[in-house]
Amino acid sequence: MTTAAQSASPYAVGSLVRARGREWVVLPDSTPQLLVLRPLGGADVDVAGVLPGLETVEHATFAPPTPSDLGDQHTAGLLRTALRIGFRAGAGPFRSLASIAVDPRPYQLVPLMMALRQDTVRLLIADDVGIGKTVESGLIAAELLAQGDARGLVVLCSPALAEQWRAELHGKFGIDARLVLPSTIGGLLRETPYGQSVFRPEGTYVVSTDFIKSPRHREDFLNNCPDLVIVDEAHTCVADATAHTSARTSQQRYGLLRALADDPARHLLLVTATPHSGKEEPFRRLLGLLDARLATVSFDTRAGRELLAQFFVQRRRADIREDFQDGAHFPSTRDSAEVSYALHRDYRRLLGEVLAYARETVRSADGALQQRRRWWSTLALLRTLSSSPAAAVRSLHTRAGVQEADTPDEADLTGRQTVSDPADGDTAQAADEVPGALLPAAGAVDEQERARLVAMAESAKKLAGPARDTKLKKLVATVTDLLDAGYRPIVFCRYIATSDYVADHLSKTFNKKGAEHPVAVASVTGELSPDMRLTRIAELTGADENGDPAPERRVLVATDCLSEGVNLQESFDAVVHYDLAWNPTRHEQREGRVDRFGQRTDTVKALTLYGADNPVDDIVLKVLLRKHERIRRATGISVPVPQQAESAVQAVFEELILRGGETPAFEQEGLFEREQAQVVEQLEIAWQSSAESEKASRSRYAQNTIKKEEVAAEVAEIRGALGTGEEVREFTRRALGALRGMPADRKQGGFTAHTDALPQGLRDAVTAALGPRHPRPVVFHDAPSAPRGEAALTRTDPVVAATARFVLDAALDEKFPAWQRPARRCGVVRTTAVTRPTTMLLVRHRFQLHLPTRDGTVHPQLAEDARVVAFHGRPEAPQWLAEDDALALLAARATGNSDPGFATDHITGILAALETGLMGELRTRSATAAKDLEASHRRVRAASKARLAGLKVIPQGDPDVFGVFLYRPAATIELGADA
Repeated sequence: MTTAAQSASPYAVGSLVRARGREWVVLPDSTPQLLVLRPLGGADVDVAGVLPGLETVEHATFAPPTPSDLGDQHTAGLLRTALRIGFRAGAGPFRSLASIAVDPRPYQLVPLMMALRQDTVRLLIADDVGIGKTVESGLIAAELLAQGDARGLVVLCSPALAEQWRAELHGKFGIDARLVLPSTIGGLLRETPYGQSVFRPEGTYVVSTDFIKSPRHREDFLNNCPDLVIVDEAHTCVADATAHTSARTSQQRYGLLRALADDPARHLLLVTATPHSGKEEPFRRLLGLLDARLATVSFDTRAGRELLAQFFVQRRRADIREDFQDGAHFPSTRDSAEVSYALHRDYRRLLGEVLAYARETVRSADGALQQRRRWWSTLALLRTLSSSPAAAVRSLHTRAGVQEADTPDEADLTGRQTVSDPADGDTAQAADEVPGALLPAAGAVDEQERARLVAMAESAKKLAGPARDTKLKKLVATVTDLLDAGYRPIVFCRYIATSDYVADHLSKTFNKKGAEHPVAVASVTGELSPDMRLTRIAELTGADENGDPAPERRVLVATDCLSEGVNLQESFDAVVHYDLAWNPTRHEQREGRVDRFGQRTDTVKALTLYGADNPVDDIVLKVLLRKHERIRRATGISVPVPQQAESAVQAVFEELILRGGETPAFEQEGLFEREQAQVVEQLEIAWQSSAESEKASRSRYAQNTIKKEEVAAEVAEIRGALGTGEEVREFTRRALGALRGMPADRKQGGFTAHTDALPQGLRDAVTAALGPRHPRPVVFHDAPSAPRGEAALTRTDPVVAATARFVLDAALDEKFPAWQRPARRCGVVRTTAVTRPTTMLLVRHRFQLHLPTRDGTVHPQLAEDARVVAFHGRPEAPQWLAEDDALALLAARATGNSDPGFATDHITGILAALETGLMGELRTRSATAAKDLEASHRRVRAASKARLAGLKVIPQGDPDVFGVFLYRPAATIELGADA
């Protein structure tokens, strides 16, 4: 924001000053009383505040190179790339991209471009699972904060995802957020002065939605909420009022969002992969938070669709693959298959006993309430027995939750929430505790019933282990095949007891004494806090205490506490559904943990285990899962299960349990098809109708306001200014090689480098980035992301950035030992790439960027850009080359040596010409670059006319000449090195 004090400051943003014995660049937010400064070659962590009234501050100029400080043929390229990687104030229209630790794909910039065309940002980002909605919303947040359009940030999410959000914001966007959860509020309150709020408008927070919606905290939050809000899983805040989930919870969440949205100046980003579940009312309520007109406007009209397109973006995986092929790590296929097994005779016998018990106890119930209680307790027993013997035993020893119900409707509500996987459940973070099957005894008959249950529990205990549990035996074989094929699977279970049971047996099986290839196995369930879950995953996938890398042969066993929100694609690439979910969406969520952006395995695996002679599995497969998969493959869309599905499944279970005779129902051929064809057919019709409706709506709601050509142009411009991936890779490998890192190529791509012999300063920086026990040698991946303890070959990776900063610092400081200075500021190269003497200058331009803000003020910022310019002939009469021809010199290979004395004399002459003639051309080019940058900013903000007033880019001072390099034609006659 511009103020009178700032305008009167003698030190303009972007100007150079000398203080404390070194040169600095003046940054925004400086005032005449306090200068905010960054060292010439430093990073944001080196920023310091200087008081001109107490310390000596002088105007400074950038020191020219020393003519005798000569480097080899690679010097110019290393210096240029190090300079560009070090930029944290890029000149392009996306201000934040130079300072974030993520390399966004072109499609991920579409929501950002939409946001920059709005005065107050209101967006619903509804891309498919795994595409990168967190990155997209994080990009917008980082950009609004960088431009000064937002002062603070709050993310509303599930408490189970809070730590991941905080880690993502910090690791990828450099945003440090405080967690506001029931477990942290006490400490936050103790740190807050009496009478003040935990929240500040300029603060950054990750907050539990359900915690902050309560009346106790709601008003304080609303009164002090930052002006930028991201709502994760936004669909859970507008659930249908007729749904079975708690209407009160949904209404409180919606009321909170409604109050936030009522502030017209608040930026609001709604994030969800399922914005439209087939019901129009919740979808309209969600859109109404962005703009009141969207709640009622007809999307059948062109005007309605154009209005929606300003606020809504939704892409399928196919859209990404077809429109934005950009070398991103994204699986090309998901190899799905069903794996069947036959029940052991003892297991089959017990299942028959449970069915007979269920039939008898439900039929003999006294009244509707008792019948519903018994129905859900016996259904719980059937489901847990289908899961594992351990879950069945736990269920038979646990009091049934439905016992607390006072009415049949309450019993059904509790049963759906604890036994089923309802489509309208808030989230996959639902409890994974085993539902109880035990009802209280109240007489001799009930005591007999209890004895029967105890006997069944004893029978279930005897089934444990692969000898009688053929499901577990089949899993061992399936996981073995996956491991042998190089996959790292996640096994998803429904219950905590099953997850622990499976993990225990897998660990014992794969790690028997003398095992040739041990396998690391861990179980993660809802029994662990969110922090402990992440810790256990890190222990399984990260380096050990000695710095040794994680074992490649590893298996994660988990409940659905990990099926939503937690990203596991860096460490796993296959999913096994050990237990069938009674909601197909849950399977999609499970598979989405590995089938997502950043997955380096091209084909991910998804395997579904089921009992070929298990009637429970048979019902779930036929009524739900296979239909869902068939519709997904036919339409290319994953459609949420219709509301009729639950009643259809219940009807089929009733047929199985209540209407069977002496012969177990699952042995009666054709029963399912004959008796329940009508209800299942009605479900399929409804589901197909929903699919067609969803397909039509996706076409109707398609994002057409931002074309891929626009995105491609902006991405090319950004990467042209900041450096391409190939440039970063070549720089990092060459620099580490020169600094004794001994890089070695990997068959999988990328390379490794040793850190022990690196210069102390760089070695310390690598340790700070990767941790003191990081794997050695360090692995560098040709990918936009890397596993923990390793590095990605992108300009924003902490290790790459540290290497660039070291190379640049050493080039600017001749006191470093020679071997630690792979880049030099001067050079003379003989090469066949030129036919006449050609001089190349590496130049840094500094600009004052005046960005208008929403309130009409102008926010001054520093922008930097590195350019390569070149000319033929003598410096007194230069013939300037086109930019592409100048850049081509960076690839020139030396074919001969130059005498150092001769080279020094020539460089001295070129430097002398800078002030007499060359600088005029550089100033002209700086002015031209400023005009181009201003045009780029205007192009991105074209839709927001009010935001163009005051937009200006002004060159700040003379360009800085970082390097001078002379290229001379290769000698054709051996008359000496410089004949």
